[in-house]
Amino acid sequence: MELILALAFGLNIGSFLNVCIARLPMDQSVVMPRSRCPTCTKRIAWYDTLPILSYLILNARCRNCNAAISARYPLVEAFTGMLSVLLVLDHGLSIQWCLSLAFCSALIVLIAIDLYHRILPDVITLNGIWIGLIVSVYLSLPSPFVLRLYHGLGVQVTDPRVVALTSSIMGLVLGGGLLWLVREAFFWIRRVEGMGYGDIKMMAMVGAFLGPPLTLLTILLGSLIGSVTGLAVIGMSGKSRNYELPFGTFLGMAAVIAVVYGNDLISLYWEYAFPHPA
Repeated sequence: MELILALAFGLNIGSFLNVCIARLPMDQSVVMPRSRCPTCTKRIAWYDTLPILSYLILNARCRNCNAAISARYPLVEAFTGMLSVLLVLDHGLSIQWCLSLAFCSALIVLIAIDLYHRILPDVITLNGIWIGLIVSVYLSLPSPFVLRLYHGLGVQVTDPRVVALTSSIMGLVLGGGLLWLVREAFFWIRRVEGMGYGDIKMMAMVGAFLGPPLTLLTILLGSLIGSVTGLAVIGMSGKSRNYELPFGTFLGMAAVIAVVYGNDLISLYWEYAFPHPA
C-alpha cells in the first residue's frame, strides 16, 4: 500500500512540476490561473490533467485545438512517480521521504528548465540554500565525515544538530566554492565564461542539502555525464566545441542519483579502494 500511495503522490507532484517548468522561466505564477493549453489558451478540464493517463487518452493532442502535447509532461510525471517509490523504499512514508522528494522535485524543475532555456531560476536555487540548511538541522542525519573531522581536530561534539549544520555549511561552501573556482580559472585561462553563476548557486543548494561527500560525488558524476553527453552531441551533430551545454541539467541528474544511491556508491568505492585485509 505504501508503494501505491507513493506512486500516486509522485505522479501528481510531477503534474505540478510541469506547471513550474512551463511558467517559472516566464516569471508567471505557478498557482493561478488554472492550467491552459499554450496554443489555444483554453482552460484544460480536470479530467484532462490526470498524470500520464490523460496524455494517453488524448493521444498527445489538445482536446480543443488538436495541438501536440509535449512528451515532457508524461516523462516528468513518470520520473517523479518513480523517484517517490524509490525514496519510500528507503525511508517509508516518513518526513525524510517527504523532504527528500521535495528536494528531488526542485532538482527536476531545474533540470528541465536548464535543458530548455539554459537558466536556473533564483527562486529555486537561492531559496533552496537556506531551506537546505534548515532541513539538514531538522533531520540531523549522522555525518561520519564531519564526526571524523571533529575527532581529528580534537573537538568533542555530541549534539547531532551541530554535526548536521556543520555538514550542511561545508557542503554549501564546497559545492558553490568549487564551481566558482573552476569558473574563475576557466575565465582566466580562456578569457570566456565557461559556466554561469546559476550552476554555482545550484551546487550551493545541493551542498546545503547533501553535505560534503555527496556534494563532491554530484560534481564528479555531473562532470562525467556532461562530458560523455557533450562528446556524443558534438560527434553526432557536428557542432563546435564551443556549443553551450546545459551543465545544470547534468548536475541536477547527478544530484538525484546522489540522493537515491549516493551513500551506496560511496560505500562501494571505499570497499574497493580500501579493502579490509583478509
